Amino acid sequence: MKNYIISEFTKTRELFEKILTDEVLQKNIEIVARVAVHALRSEKKIMFCGNGGSAADSQHLAAELVSKLFYDRPALNAMALSVDTSALTAIGNDYGFLHSFSRQVNAVGNEGDVLIGISTSGRSKNIVEAMKTARAKKIITVGFLGKDGRDVGEISDYQINIPSDETPKIQEGHIASGHIICALIEEEIFGATHNPSRK
Repeated sequence: MKNYIISEFTKTRELFEKILTDEVLQKNIEIVARVAVHALRSEKKIMFCGNGGSAADSQHLAAELVSKLFYDRPALNAMALSVDTSALTAIGNDYGFLHSFSRQVNAVGNEGDVLIGISTSGRSKNIVEAMKTARAKKIITVGFLGKDGRDVGEISDYQINIPSDETPKIQEGHIASGHIICALIEEEIFGATHNPSRK
């Protein structure tokens, strides 16, 4: 058991060492943060969607924006599309699971919003459909993906590609990248007036 624990932490360390030298990934994180800042300053919103653990990550990251990450400041307009069980089950029953997120994007998404679709495989069909709907509505699309963007990546305006094929490690990279993006958004919009360390 101890060997397994050490092995997993070693793989995590190796993954983050790769990320530290991945200039494309780092640049894309910066770009996505800037895109999100522009959307929020334009009174638009950030939407997140994902399945399973990625649904939990969607809720986690939306909460960091709506509540706070490092310091007290006004709430930011963000939402996870995985939280409304009545909508999810109604859509699943009436239209099929394929449309679980695209139907919601169609209902609440507006031009200039940002949709972040999280898929470790890059092949989640309901994420693909959500991205298609978003692009038709001129919503900016961001894929949080593995090293190969695959189907979701092909229809994303921007990609955050974690350099791994292993689902748990990709998820670890996703939440770290998401935290960094949320921190950059918070600091860029509010740092000068709300961050005590900036006063």
